[in-house]
Parts: sequence; C-alpha cells; structure tokens
Amino acid sequence: MKKTNASILIIDDQEDILFASKVFLKKYFEDIYTLNNPKNIVELLSKKTIDVVLLDMNYRIGFEDGREGLYLLNEIKTLSPKTVVILMTAFGKVETAVEGLKNGAFDYILKPWENKKLLETVKQAVDKSRKEQKKVKNVEIENDFFTGTSEIIKKAYSLADKVAKTDANVLILGENGTGKFVLAHHIFSQSERKNNPFVAVDLGSLNSNIFESELFGYAKGAFTDAKIDTPGRFEMAQNGTIFLDEIGNVPLHLQSKLLQVIQTKTVTRLGETKPRPLNVRIITATNLNLKEEVADKNFREDLYYRINTMEIILPPLRERNEDKIPLAEYLLDKMIEKYGRDEITFDKKVLEQIEKHAWNGNIREMENKIERAVILCENNKITVADLDLETITAYEETPDDIQLSSVEKAAVEKVLLKNNNNISKTAEELGLSRGALYRRLEKYNINVN
Repeated sequence: MKKTNASILIIDDQEDILFASKVFLKKYFEDIYTLNNPKNIVELLSKKTIDVVLLDMNYRIGFEDGREGLYLLNEIKTLSPKTVVILMTAFGKVETAVEGLKNGAFDYILKPWENKKLLETVKQAVDKSRKEQKKVKNVEIENDFFTGTSEIIKKAYSLADKVAKTDANVLILGENGTGKFVLAHHIFSQSERKNNPFVAVDLGSLNSNIFESELFGYAKGAFTDAKIDTPGRFEMAQNGTIFLDEIGNVPLHLQSKLLQVIQTKTVTRLGETKPRPLNVRIITATNLNLKEEVADKNFREDLYYRINTMEIILPPLRERNEDKIPLAEYLLDKMIEKYGRDEITFDKKVLEQIEKHAWNGNIREMENKIERAVILCENNKITVADLDLETITAYEETPDDIQLSSVEKAAVEKVLLKNNNNISKTAEELGLSRGALYRRLEKYNINVN
C-alpha cells in the first residue's frame, strides 16, 4: 500500500495513546510526529511543516473542561494557519469540542476511537490541508503585488532586494496606505528565512497592559488569566521574521524592554527569569518621522539605531504619477476576480480623474474606491459617479482650501501657545497624532523652538 505524502502531529499527554495512534497512522502516512507536552508545539511548528494535528483537549488532572485544548487550537492556527486540526475528546465532553469547531477545528473524534473512523477523519483533514495550501499558493500568485515603474518606487524595491539577502534589521518609513506591510513581506519572501514564520504585529493597536505578554509571552500563573505557558510573538517568529508595524507609537517606558530583546537576542517570558534565545529577523515600520521623535525625546535614540540598520522610504502615491493608472488597472483586475464580475473597464473620464486625484490615502484609498466602484457599476463600465472621488485634485487649490488652511494654521498656533509649545499636549488637544501635528507644523512653516 502506497503511503500518502503527509505529515501528521499527535499531541497527547498519554504515552499509550501516542504509541497506538502513531503505529496505526504510520501505515498510511509518510511522517508521524508525537508530542506529550504541548509546551513544545511552538518549537516543532517552527521547524516542521505539519498538515494535520490530532490535538487532545486536556492535559492536567482535575482540569478536564477542554479549555487548554481550545487555547492550543488558537495557538496552532496562529502559528500555522494552513494546518488542519482534529480535536480528541472523551465521551461526554462533546460540547467543548463543538466550541472548538466554531473556533477553527476541522473535526473531532471521541476516545477511544475506532481505527476506521480515525483513518477516515485524518484522510479528510489531509485533503482539506491540501486545498488550503493550494489556496495559499493561488492567493500568493493572485496577489503578486504591483510594484510600478516610477524611479522612486523602483529605487525602494531595489534596496529591499539587496537587504533581503542579509539578516540586517530594516526600518520602513512611509505614510499610511503606501504598502509598508507588502514591502516587509516582500523582503521576507526574498530572504533565506522565507520557509519559516512571518509574524506581523500592529504595535499601535496593542494596549500597554498587554504589550509584554503579547510580545514576550508568559508563564502559567504569571497573572490571573495565565492558565498555561504561552509563547509571545517573538517566539512564534523563531527562525523567521517578525514585522513590527507602527513602532513609533510604542510608549517610551516600553521601548527599553523592546530594546533589550533586540540587543540581547533573547526573550524572557513574564513570570520567568531565564532568557530564551531568539533567532529572528526584525523589520519595523512607521508613518512618523523618527528622527524628530528622537529629537523630541519621544523615541529612544539607541532603539532607533538598533532597528535602523537599513532604512527604506516608501513614497506616497501622489509622487508616483506614472504608476496611478497601471495600479488602478491592477486593482480593478483584482476586484473583478474577487467578486466574480464580467470584464469591467474604466470610462475615459475616470482615468483622467484617477491621474489627477491626490490620493492622500495612497494605495489603500485607491483600493477602497475601486472595490466600491466594481460593486456599484452597471454596464461593465466604471463611471465618475461610481468612483466617487472628491473634485479637488493633487494640482489644484481652491479659494475655499486656502481659507480652510488659514483657519487650521491659526488653530494650531493658538493651541501651541496655550500649551507652551508642548507637542504632546497640543496634539492631544487637537485630536491629532504627533506625526500628524508635525506634518501641519511643516506645512504651515510654524516654528516651535
């Protein structure tokens, strides 16, 4: 009998179950791995590509509510989204297994199982895994991202290709919507680490209270809800790449903790004292001017130099005029496929508007507008009304604009004076980020010294 080329991981704290299931499944599948301690999941998944995981739901005597299994299910799906998980549970614990199905598990089997049922379920899971992998490959092909032909973007990607072959830390600078995540993933995909994890973290969305536990992990009992030893994002990226987006938003008191991890190449979980070695490539990004943040004592200078071995600046779309139409056509093709529409084209007036529009929201704004237009358009032609762009262009300034600018400048100057030129207080009172305030100071030539 020819074995199926698939890798199966069995996780259970009972050695007899591990032995029996391995012996049986080894007859039908090429690679069978076993773990009796769920703490080792991260390490194994960082080294091996696993198609299917058979996951027991309970590991501690007296704690048989299946919560550990649900937690581990979430960890596996985070670490390896294309891995298919089958839950193993005892009779009478089906409710928790059903909850697991809602949280992403493929199926569950009852202990003790019938070999026929086990084999059938695992085969179906392998088929599901193959489909997921194919889907991922197709998405990678479909999302073979648009670069452009403008010299300014070609320069950025040329620099990215050079640094990708190294392990140098990279800092990507650019406005919101310019494609910082896409560039970071491109660097990863061109690197020697491309077959290992790529873990992206939006630091701007992390509350200060969970910053350390999320990034560095925690030991069981480190705090009230710490029910099980848990790796942080850095450990999840072991041997791969971690992308830290919006690093400029990290509070000053937490920057020192991030610096220590980068400097020592180790991470210490909350509740532990022993550092764990890290082998991770670090890419960071921000829409802030970090040099100004350093000068204003809001960003540590030593951290800035640690993350900035190589700096790549992504230009805004308004500086890539020759890329606007090709990018719009690329995004149109993408949306046609997404919504299963027949061939759709742009009206000639739409193309003119796309070229003139400022696109202050950059690629993200264009993608949003074109997706909306594809949904709304009739007769397979996108009109000016479908695209719904503002009439103000990148090259025109109306009298109303000038008046509004004067009002805004006066408001900024008034609040600055009130707060004795304190940038942080002024930004907060105006409802702006520090970066947004700095851009207005530059725009209106306001001196705060």
